[in-house]
Amino acid sequence: MPTNRSGDVTRRKALMTIGGAGAIALAGCTSEGNNGNGNGNGNGGGNGNGNDDGNGGGSENLSGEIRVSGSSTVYPVAQEVTRQFAEQHPDVSFNLTKDGSGGGFENVFIPGDSDLNNASRPIKDEEVQRCRDNGIEPVEFFVAQDALTVVVNNDADWIDEISLEDLGTIWSPDTKPEMWSDVNSDWPDEPFDLYGPASTSGTYDYFTETVIGETEADQPIREDFEGTEEDDLIAQGVDGNEYALGYLPFAYYVNNPDTVKALSLSVDGGDPVEPSLEGAKSGNYPLARPLFFYGNMGNIQEKNHLQEFLEFYINEADEDYIAENIGYVPSSDEMVEDNLATLEAAIAGEYEYSA
Repeated sequence: MPTNRSGDVTRRKALMTIGGAGAIALAGCTSEGNNGNGNGNGNGGGNGNGNDDGNGGGSENLSGEIRVSGSSTVYPVAQEVTRQFAEQHPDVSFNLTKDGSGGGFENVFIPGDSDLNNASRPIKDEEVQRCRDNGIEPVEFFVAQDALTVVVNNDADWIDEISLEDLGTIWSPDTKPEMWSDVNSDWPDEPFDLYGPASTSGTYDYFTETVIGETEADQPIREDFEGTEEDDLIAQGVDGNEYALGYLPFAYYVNNPDTVKALSLSVDGGDPVEPSLEGAKSGNYPLARPLFFYGNMGNIQEKNHLQEFLEFYINEADEDYIAENIGYVPSSDEMVEDNLATLEAAIAGEYEYSA
C-alpha cells in the first residue's frame, strides 16, 4: 500500500478518538445519479470543507454530512457501508454519487468538494500534484479486490474464452477490426458491438493500460463503443446483441448472471482462467485488480463524524458480505490493520501519500 505513516498501530478495532466530544449522527442520504459537475450540491452534498456541527466526540451523537464521489465499481461497497452506518447514526447525511474514478477526482475531490473519492485504480501522479496544489493531501485506503470481467451475449456459443492478446487487438485503435472473423477465422463474419466504461472511469483506465497498452494512435482505445458510468447498462447492452462484447466489474456480472456470459481469459498461450473471487484473491486471474478510496486529510482531521465513519468503513471492508452479497474479495486482516494505521496517521496529520 503506497503510504508513509508513523507509528506501529496494528489494533483491529478501536482508534483513539481525537477532537472534542461532539454530537454527530447520521442520516443515510445517497444519490445514485451521476454528479460530474463536482459542485457537491443537493442531497446533503456540501463543499467538503466544513467542520463538525457538534461540540463533542462521542460516537453515539454524531452529526454532519459526508460527500463521497468517484468510482461506480466501488459504489456498491460504499452504498452498503453508508447504509449500515446511517442506521446507527441517523443524523449524519451522505451524498454518494457515481462520477467515475477520474471524473470524481477531476470534478469533485480535487476541487475540495468531497470528503472521499472511490477509485477502481490508484490515484495518478498528476492528480496527487493537483490535490496538493489545492491544499489537499490524498489519503489512500484499500477496500477490496475485483476480477474485471469480459462478457458476451448468452447466445454467443462460438466463444467461451479469449486471450488478452486478442482482446487487445479488438479494442486497440491501431488495429480496430470490424468483424469477429478479422481476429479469429473461427468466429462469425459479424461486426463487433462493443460496450465498456466511459473515459472518466478508473475501470476504463485500468483496461486500456493492462489490455491495450501503448498505442500509435492519438487515443488509448477505439472510439466506436458505447461508454457509460452505469455498469448495469453495459450488461444490458451486451444482452441486446448476439455479437456484443463488453467488460465490467465482477460484482456487476454476478448480479446479472442470466443476462450475459463471462469469458475465461488466457495470457501468452497459458491456460484460460475464469473470473472468480478466488482468482482475484490469488492473482491467478489475468484482470485481478485492487480497489481503493481516497480521503481528504484536512477534512479527516477536522470532522469527527468522518473519522468515525472511516473507522467503521475500514472494519466493515473485511466482512463476508463484501464477497457474498456484493461480489468482491474483502480486505484481509493485515490490510484492515494497515488502513487503521493510515487513518490514525491522517488524523494526526502525519500521513504523506507516496506511490
